[in-house]
Amino acid sequence: MIKIIILGSANSIADAQHENTHLAIQEDNAFILVDCVGTPIVRLEQAGLDFNQLHNLILTHSHPDHISGVPLLLMNMWLLGRKHPLNIFGLKETLTLIQNLMDAYEWSKWPNFFPVNFRVLPAEKMSLALETDELRIFTSPVKHLLPTLGLRVELKNSHKIFAYSCDTEPCAAVEELAAGVDMLIHEATGEALGHSSARQAGEIAQRAKANSLYLIHYNPRDENYLKLPQQARESFRGPVTLAEDFMEIEI
Repeated sequence: MIKIIILGSANSIADAQHENTHLAIQEDNAFILVDCVGTPIVRLEQAGLDFNQLHNLILTHSHPDHISGVPLLLMNMWLLGRKHPLNIFGLKETLTLIQNLMDAYEWSKWPNFFPVNFRVLPAEKMSLALETDELRIFTSPVKHLLPTLGLRVELKNSHKIFAYSCDTEPCAAVEELAAGVDMLIHEATGEALGHSSARQAGEIAQRAKANSLYLIHYNPRDENYLKLPQQARESFRGPVTLAEDFMEIEI
């Protein structure tokens, strides 16, 4: 059974109860990490995840509220004795930034470092990014302030599908990623350049004929953030849930 674990649900400014948005896709004996912020090893432990079962990391884009934890993740896993490889997937721009960061930390001088494989993803619609025994992940460029990928995850055994918009304005690419999905995880930062409101997320979910909608990447410092599902229901007829940190969603 596949499970999604919300490791963070906040937009670019976190608070004590909400870390920046990132999530884990848990398989039977491994998990895939989507974006990486904060103090990753601690966050994974709090979610009951063993970093040794992390084999694939997908980075959606290069804003710090999505990738700032990568150097600390790599260093901490190395110091804790990791030996097996880690694959890091992302657009060329994103991976170049990570490599430059690590070079600034002079990681080439860190002895006996485990293998890190950088896998460049194309900026193309519905590109197969990653396939495991249990699932396939497709990516498409979405409409953010810099090159950004949204995800569509298709489960092989149950034939369930979910999509993740990442940071984006409403756009056709998200509708395509979310077409007929069992669940759409969509950002709800607010109606602004490069972002979407909860109502707009509902409109996308409705047009894509998604079965359910989860709102993520919202402002937890806004005293009205608990009303976001109500706003999405103005345009979406299915169930709407506000994603919260450490929420587990079985697919």
